[in-house]
Amino acid sequence: MNTHEVTNQSIPLTGYDASEDPALLEALDREGAGWASGKVREVGRLAGSEEHQENGRLANENPPRLHTHDRFGHRVDEIEFHPAYHDLMAAAVGHGLHAAAWADPREGAHVARAAAFCAWSQSEAGHCCPVSMTYSIVPALRQSPDLARQYEPVLTTTAYDRSSRPPLDKRGLTAGMSMTEKQGGSDVRANTTAARRQDDGSYRLVGHKWFTSAPQGDLFLVLAQAEKGLSCFLLPRVLPDGTRNPMRVMRLKDKLGNRSNASSEVEYENATAWLVGEEGRGVRTIIEMVNSTRLDCVIAASAMMRQGVIHAAHHASHRQAFGKTLIDQPLMAGVLADLAIESEAATTVMMRLAGATDRALHGDEKEAAFRRLALAAVKYHVTKQVPAHAAEALECFGGNGYAEESQMPRLYREAPLQSIWEGSGNVAALDTLRALARTPESAEVFFEELEASSGVDHRLDDAIARLKKDVANAEEASARRLAESMAVTLQGALLVRYGHPAVADAFAATRLAGDRGRAYGTIPASAGTGSILPRAIPSL
Repeated sequence: MNTHEVTNQSIPLTGYDASEDPALLEALDREGAGWASGKVREVGRLAGSEEHQENGRLANENPPRLHTHDRFGHRVDEIEFHPAYHDLMAAAVGHGLHAAAWADPREGAHVARAAAFCAWSQSEAGHCCPVSMTYSIVPALRQSPDLARQYEPVLTTTAYDRSSRPPLDKRGLTAGMSMTEKQGGSDVRANTTAARRQDDGSYRLVGHKWFTSAPQGDLFLVLAQAEKGLSCFLLPRVLPDGTRNPMRVMRLKDKLGNRSNASSEVEYENATAWLVGEEGRGVRTIIEMVNSTRLDCVIAASAMMRQGVIHAAHHASHRQAFGKTLIDQPLMAGVLADLAIESEAATTVMMRLAGATDRALHGDEKEAAFRRLALAAVKYHVTKQVPAHAAEALECFGGNGYAEESQMPRLYREAPLQSIWEGSGNVAALDTLRALARTPESAEVFFEELEASSGVDHRLDDAIARLKKDVANAEEASARRLAESMAVTLQGALLVRYGHPAVADAFAATRLAGDRGRAYGTIPASAGTGSILPRAIPSL
């Protein structure tokens, strides 16, 4: 007898199109970027390819290493990455997922980028951090037109150039931000890094930063205290004369997840930087970058949920128990359908925010006002859903999901990051209140968006009525509850208006009417699963 015969196991999930998501592709067309469907599908096929799935594994199993000095004792502050990481970066930049949309005058360019970035993020999450920050630096940099004229053309190229040279001597650039200090965290006004103006107009920065991700980048936006208060600066890693700017990488963080990405502590020893925006208005300047990265947090959260659904449904389609495949078991079908509903809701609202971003950049003030409020609430809620979603998707594999080979532990470790990055839950919830108080026009256009779907589903109508009362009585102690209600009601309105009828009905029954338990898969039988699950399984 054979002692080892493999039966009833799934097959590898490679060679699929990560963009093959009806909610994503339908929204791509609806939000004005149908012209980019071919490119999005191309990126999706790359993300699901055996090559880049393997690159994702290798980049995480071989995390970056810090070299502070060369063999002769010279300070170098270089980060060494596995070649798989560079392959992922080259593919992402080569397809313009970083800053190329800023150089594309077409309407829908930022929607196209959001859809492609959502698909590509399913290959590996860590390298997407510098990709996202490079995208997000451009609107902040534009507040100093002279700096933007110099650097934006190089930031928006599709060349991945990882050499250590002066930025303007390179074919392409990556960028980052450096805000957090150990005594301040989200309270950046407590920062102590000091900036002193020089006769030539540059500044010298002295201080310590507690979190600087991707310190191998070429340019960084840094917050520091100048004479007139907290200000924003552009700091290059290599100076125009080819010497290294004294930005000292002290150590790399040992993190829960995001292992392929180098997050570090840095110190500035009279590092040279240039003012961006006005002195004393650093928060207002850098908030342009923060808002863009917050949208990317929602994109990444949507990508992780979609990845969890795809992997769980794929496994359940090939694994049998008690004479039937798992996906044909009613209880498992309910779990998968519930995961798919949450994923579709996240993707739909994410693409609506991408559309608002694109239209706001083309001068639509109503869309700008909508984005101001909706982004804060959605960032709070959608990113909060990922950890429980990842845990349930992992459990669909049973013990196999707990093994690293399944990729599910990597997804699970990555899941909490998006709700922490760019302002944790309390910060996002309070920002929702701030938007309501300071920009009342945001509330007006937000409710206009909801009421465009009213009269179709009584559960949605009831949710909108409840939300109006909650907004009228908003207070800090209930900010989290309010942000969640706003995001969930917006998701419901979009699904009722644009989504698949079965998904919209199930969402309204479970998320708006509250007919749902506390765990995935406890949706009522009346919600149905038959037409939801096929949308969760890509073609192989």
